[in-house]
Parts: sequence; C-alpha cells; structure tokens
Amino acid sequence: MKIHILTLFSDMFTGPFSESIIKRAIDRGLVTIAIYNIRDYTSDKHHVVDDSPYGGGPGMVLKPEPLFAAVEAIRGEAELPVILLTPQGRLFNQRAAEELSHYEEMILICGHYEGVDERVREHLVTDEISIGDYILSGGELAAMVVVDALVRQLPGALGSEESVEEDSHATGLLEYPQYTRPQSFRGWEVPEVLLSGNHAAIARWRREQSLRRTIKRRPDLLERAALSDEERRVIKRMEREED
Repeated sequence: MKIHILTLFSDMFTGPFSESIIKRAIDRGLVTIAIYNIRDYTSDKHHVVDDSPYGGGPGMVLKPEPLFAAVEAIRGEAELPVILLTPQGRLFNQRAAEELSHYEEMILICGHYEGVDERVREHLVTDEISIGDYILSGGELAAMVVVDALVRQLPGALGSEESVEEDSHATGLLEYPQYTRPQSFRGWEVPEVLLSGNHAAIARWRREQSLRRTIKRRPDLLERAALSDEERRVIKRMEREED
C-alpha cells in the first residue's frame, strides 16, 4: 500500500509514523507513507494556501489551486482515491477501515481552518471521512487514526493475523476480557475456564463475554452484528438479567 498525505504541518507525523506497528510495516515494505506540504504547491512568493470566504464569515478557507496542483502532481494519469479528512465526512469505523485497506494507493487531504473551497469537494475529492462527531484543529490527527487502522489490516503488519480478526469491532462485537500472568493478583483470580485447556469451552466463554460486554457498553452494535439464533436467545437472557 502507498499512502500520500497532504498537510500544512508535516512535522506532526514524525512521531506517530516512527514507532510501533506503523514503523514495522514501513520497515517490512508493507506500506509507504509520503508526506507533502501543501504550501509547496502554491504559485505565489508568500506561499498562501488560504483566503477569506466569499459572502463573509469567520475564519479562512483553503484555496483550491494548491490542492489541485498537489493531487495532480502526485497521481499523474492514475485514477487514485482522494480522501478529505473533514467533520462533514462519513463516519470512519471498522467496516470503512476494511474497505479502504483494499486500495493499493490513496491520497489523504488534511482539512484545516473553516474547511476547503467547495470546488475541491465537487471536482477533486472522491470520498470524505470523519473520525467522530467532534471538531479537531485540523485533519492531521484524523489522518493518523485512519492510517493506523488501515495498516493493521495489511497481512504481516501484526505479529498474529488472529489479532485483527478478534479485535473489538472486527467481528461486530466488543472484544472479550483478556487475562495474563499472574494467575492470582491481589486476590483477583483468572476465570477457571481459561485455565482448563478446553478450547471449545474457552471459545464459548469468550463469545458470551463479548456479547455481555457489547450489551452493556455498546448495544447499538448488536443491530449490525452477525449473530446466530442461539446467540440472539442468549442476548435476550442477558438483557433480562440486566433488568
């Protein structure tokens, strides 16, 4: 995968992309991340990237010229997805991460100020992504979140491929509780079933715990989760217990 990121603040990406899973994926050649400063694609001597909005109003708006110039220079004749990070975009979730992870190459634009000139949305951008219903100072942090979620999907990026499959939201449910050594800590014990060596019993316990945790913390996820008839009966029983 190759990811191009257009930003006004290139240095923000140095730390997050130089550590942990993303760094290992880069070192293994699984992903290439290129950072571009939008100011480098301006044509005036002051490298102006924004201007006041027509019709008045507070704040500044990113101009279309440098964004079009940057995207066109990067993609050449190729038809690449161009994704704008903006609070007006579709909500980014695990399903969206899996969808985007199938692209071999993409361009991310970090929005800023009061947004971008509408002609960028209409004639340049192919998708718009929001990582949540809140406002950030810019799209850089959102781009980091998206890249991290995508890189995790790449085969070989994690130590175990099962980690991707069992993460919270990957199955539509929250992940089950996890335990490690010591077996007893301050009088709190690891559940006996996890020590039993009975893999079928462990799998049933984990699935039930996922259901229980999802019911308690994110019941909205159950509407989209793939559940068996038996699991739906278990959910109804758990809901009665909660009442």
